[in-house]
Amino acid sequence: MATQRLTEYERKRIENIKRNDELLASLNIKSKLAYLSASAKRQRAETKSYKLSPEKKARSQTPIVIRRSLRTQGKAPDSAGLKDDFTEPPKKSTTMKSQVSPNKSARELEPISMRDSSVCSESDEPLVNKIMSVCKESGLEDGDGDRNCRVRVLIDLEAMELAPENVARVVPNRILSVKLFPSADLKMVVVGNKFGNLGFWNVDSENEDGDGIYMYHPHPAPVSAILIHPFSLSKVITSCYGGRVRSLDIEKETFGLVYSTEDAIFSMSQQHGDVNSLYIGEGYGVVSVWDERSARSSFSWELHDSRINTIDFNPENTNMMATSSSDGTACIWDLRKLGKRKPESLKVITRERAVHSAYFSPSGGLLATTSLDDKIGVLSGANYEDEFMINHNNQTGRWLSSFKGVWGWDDSYIFVGNMKRGVDVISTEQKRLVTTLESPHLTAILCRFDPHPFVPGMLAGTTSGGQVYIWS
Repeated sequence: MATQRLTEYERKRIENIKRNDELLASLNIKSKLAYLSASAKRQRAETKSYKLSPEKKARSQTPIVIRRSLRTQGKAPDSAGLKDDFTEPPKKSTTMKSQVSPNKSARELEPISMRDSSVCSESDEPLVNKIMSVCKESGLEDGDGDRNCRVRVLIDLEAMELAPENVARVVPNRILSVKLFPSADLKMVVVGNKFGNLGFWNVDSENEDGDGIYMYHPHPAPVSAILIHPFSLSKVITSCYGGRVRSLDIEKETFGLVYSTEDAIFSMSQQHGDVNSLYIGEGYGVVSVWDERSARSSFSWELHDSRINTIDFNPENTNMMATSSSDGTACIWDLRKLGKRKPESLKVITRERAVHSAYFSPSGGLLATTSLDDKIGVLSGANYEDEFMINHNNQTGRWLSSFKGVWGWDDSYIFVGNMKRGVDVISTEQKRLVTTLESPHLTAILCRFDPHPFVPGMLAGTTSGGQVYIWS
């Protein structure tokens, strides 16, 4: 058989193999490798050991006694009970911290001027002049006047309309609180959003720059409440989740710090006729009373097991307070009977899920609750012992503010938003939803409302996009 002809590559490969073998032979590598392998096997054989099982311990002769309760032994229970000097361990403090750092800088605790906190480029001089002129004309410049908290009248629902000029975007993002100025001579709304911004909209502005819209940033966290007392129109009090309460003095043009706490503030209210006391819902179910005259907290009560969403007072009996909480309850309290240690409520309303609001009617005879279990409840009677429930979709989700049903201008109607871009109107007489306010100008879901206390039929509604709609 003829020898197969090799290629140039195969010939070089054979030459390299032959040269490498000669090099290994000259270094005596193979013999040394065999020696090391044999010695390693011998060492492993010499060091190999086997584990010995431990000796078994001798079984104890003492029988094991199984502990049994007196009940299983058939004996009578020990009736001695706890010792007289027994004290329970202290309850661990549970507070809901604010959404900002507890180490507040000195600047954050100082008064902030309207100019420094302004977000708009336009001058706010027209805003200040408008509010101060209304205060002077109404005789309430110094905060002492005599007027009812709101008018009471039955309105014609069909006459309520939404005009295109009564629609505006006042602040960016979600609005959590809204308040109409309590003056028949002023058509102005104030809103607070989740960024801590405060927006003013003078609806009747004609020649002002920016369509009468002014925005400020006095808070570091979402604005939870806005208060404007009819007796003191030049003062706007706001609270935020950051644990601060600021008072805007329109005359001085400053946001002064009224109250500061390490806990988040979720709600705030005032009694009708009292401009000096603030009722603040902070932390996990705590209501603190702050006296602005003495600049100190006069009372503090633990009323709920979770955050307090609303605080409201009976217009006819300001000693009667209603609170709603995320613990699934709404309670009615008598301030004269609230003890310092363990407050007792006059009535507890229980729901399956969080109660977002509990508001007294204009006459104080009814109480309306809005809860996350898709219910709107109305309580009546001398002791609010009677109640009827209305099914209502309150599932707004995480991107919308929760629904809170508010009263109109008498005890007849409750206004609440719906998920179909309308305003549902519930009749307390017919105990059902009677109509829905709709408009082609309404392009978003309304969540929070405020009726004008002195202009029947004027209702402000806000969205999670910063828009304000005003029915009139």
